[in-house]
Amino acid sequence: MSRFQSLELCAGAGGQAIGLERAGFEHAALIELEPPACATLRLNRPAWNVVEGDLRAFSGRPHHGVDLIAGGVPCPPFSKAGKQLGGEDERDLFPEAIRLVDECRPQAVMLENVRGLLDGVFADYRLKVEKQLKKLGYVPGWRLLNASDYGVSQLRPRVVFVGIRKDMASGFEWPEPIKSQPPTVGELLVDLMSENGWRGARRWKEQASSIAPTLVGGSKKHGGPDLGPTRAKQAWAAIGVDGMGLWDEAPPRDFVGMPRLTPRMTARVQGFPDDWLFAGRKTAAYRQIGNAFPPPVAAAVASRIFQALSVQRIFKVA
Repeated sequence: MSRFQSLELCAGAGGQAIGLERAGFEHAALIELEPPACATLRLNRPAWNVVEGDLRAFSGRPHHGVDLIAGGVPCPPFSKAGKQLGGEDERDLFPEAIRLVDECRPQAVMLENVRGLLDGVFADYRLKVEKQLKKLGYVPGWRLLNASDYGVSQLRPRVVFVGIRKDMASGFEWPEPIKSQPPTVGELLVDLMSENGWRGARRWKEQASSIAPTLVGGSKKHGGPDLGPTRAKQAWAAIGVDGMGLWDEAPPRDFVGMPRLTPRMTARVQGFPDDWLFAGRKTAAYRQIGNAFPPPVAAAVASRIFQALSVQRIFKVA
């Protein structure tokens, strides 16, 4: 059994959950609304306590004293695509996260969201969140992290909020970027592109000579799976990928043209391990992948939180 337990909010398909697990946390419970994502969590970790339902109806009181509350509250309230309505958006679940922090009183809090949350329009909103957490006894901080700095083959900037209880805040430091560069898209995916013997795979690998643009798409609003709006599709085309949709399998031996990615390829771009399975058909699977927090980034932050909690525990014992 781990020394520390986490309660995860809006767990999705498990991107952050994998990172927390790698960092050493055991999951007390994972709350998720979408049935396909819950099925994915149960498929990969049958022993996990997956709570399927609306976060607004979840009480944290049975988990009072859990060590960490973590989660990826919905992004649309803070994204340009979602019109940046912030607290006016009914999908804003930051208030619920704060409610659960109050009910559980964990040692630490870790929440991730889109880069737009750091825009000037949300300065007052961030200040309000900080004040509420300070009142509950936490030292809050925000940081913009690029997934490519932690071994993920795409840019994917994400805002991470960490709140540490006052008495242990001095033990927390944000993770430093790793020194090695992540593989290019070609290096990362050439084996998957070659699964059906595609003759053009090696040539494609040379063209796909950079890391991926931020993986977007998978929104219910836009229907089927594709790699995002026009600008995103253009960025993918520049490295030899057709972003108009996804394929079920790799290109055939004599295929000519730009290949599309498969859900497994997008999962690898997102930093998921190859043995992580996704429940549902292609569209449902890609929605889960496209909305995920890359596991290596989650692990990097969670490891620093784990260290801070460990130092405090050692200090208490001494």
